[in-house]
Amino acid sequence: MAETLFPIPEPEPPRGEVAEPAGAPRLVCPNRAQVELRAVDLEGLLAADHPARAVWEFVESLDVSPLYAQVQSVEGRAGRPATDPRIYLALWLWATVEGVGSARAIERLTGEHDAYRWICGGVSVNHHSLSDFRVQQVEFLDDLLTHSVAVLMSQGLVTLERVAQDGMRVRASAGAASFRRRPTLQRALKEAQEQIERLRAELEEDPEATKRRQVAARRRTAEDRQRRVAEALEQMIEVEAKKKSAAERETARVSTTDPQARVMKMADGGFRPAYNTQFAVDTETQVVVGVDVSNRGSDQGQLVPMLEQLEARYGKRPSQGLVDGGFVALDEIETATIQGTEVYAPVAKPKDPHRDPHTPLPEDTPCVAAWRQRMGSAEAKEIYKLRAATVECVNAIARNRGFQRFWVRGRQKARAVALWYAITHNMMRGLALNQAPALAAA
Repeated sequence: MAETLFPIPEPEPPRGEVAEPAGAPRLVCPNRAQVELRAVDLEGLLAADHPARAVWEFVESLDVSPLYAQVQSVEGRAGRPATDPRIYLALWLWATVEGVGSARAIERLTGEHDAYRWICGGVSVNHHSLSDFRVQQVEFLDDLLTHSVAVLMSQGLVTLERVAQDGMRVRASAGAASFRRRPTLQRALKEAQEQIERLRAELEEDPEATKRRQVAARRRTAEDRQRRVAEALEQMIEVEAKKKSAAERETARVSTTDPQARVMKMADGGFRPAYNTQFAVDTETQVVVGVDVSNRGSDQGQLVPMLEQLEARYGKRPSQGLVDGGFVALDEIETATIQGTEVYAPVAKPKDPHRDPHTPLPEDTPCVAAWRQRMGSAEAKEIYKLRAATVECVNAIARNRGFQRFWVRGRQKARAVALWYAITHNMMRGLALNQAPALAAA
């Protein structure tokens, strides 16, 4: 064959025939034992428009002086420096956006995920500090919610003219088997007290240090159980007071794991220990303006306290309040109307199918009669549609971010978790609202 400028490939075999391989296949295989040297800075890990950067900018814009006031490590005194509270704040906000609700998971992600590593900036964190920060800053989080909404109000983005409220039952960190009746709780309290006395005597008599530490640990466990059982007995008084008959009071039960939790009917129709989380949302912007957590299984009685909370936060009461049928109580409609808020809630279907539900009843007060007539108008029906499109949407977003269950115990800690979700939601809504004018101009 004559020489050519480029090699001529061998002709392909006819169809149906497979060419015999000339030798072993040449492959590029992984070599995980090789050593690599990389020069990478944390700043280069994230793109310029990564959402985690917006979270840190939000944290930097906040007044965190109340958190700095709690730091005991100060200049001129011995001790190691404390971790910047802004790191914990940013980590929990970003974790909530990502749907991560575990302190241990966040600790792991700070070593594996670029966004969490960037937020930490080389500072190590542990899950104990993260857990403590999450539930110990209720007052700061409550003020932060007020401040974030007030800033949006000063910018004219939130008017607070029309607010929708809805309750969301969130599973408590307690099992159904932890609920006990009064006689069982009293026996458990007596056993815990006897165990503490035995351990105290054993701790004083045993000279071995290792043994003393083990006994001390068992004693702390027994004291914790005694505290929880005693709290359960205190909560039993409230539970029994709501029972109508003596037979019902005898069957009343309270959890020894989370005494403040109550068994509630959930969205799927089942009954489980839970807390009732209340969100109040501005219908114009879907910004959360109020948060509360109760252990009442019903939404009745929740409207007026939320309206009073909004007035205390912002010095302004909503002109209109949108709630579903679970909130409807005639005395609450009366109170809310007198205080200056028109209530938009569905009127119950009458037992008499021939009676117009929007016609006032003889025993109705003027406020209740006006509510019935108002809900029969086409304008009111259009306004009421905003409830499902706003507050229920906010609830769904919280569910998608992992707000399925409280992994903390106690109403106060549960309220702290609810505030984290509300503040995170408002942070993301604030970013979207601030970008809206620029997008409209473009």
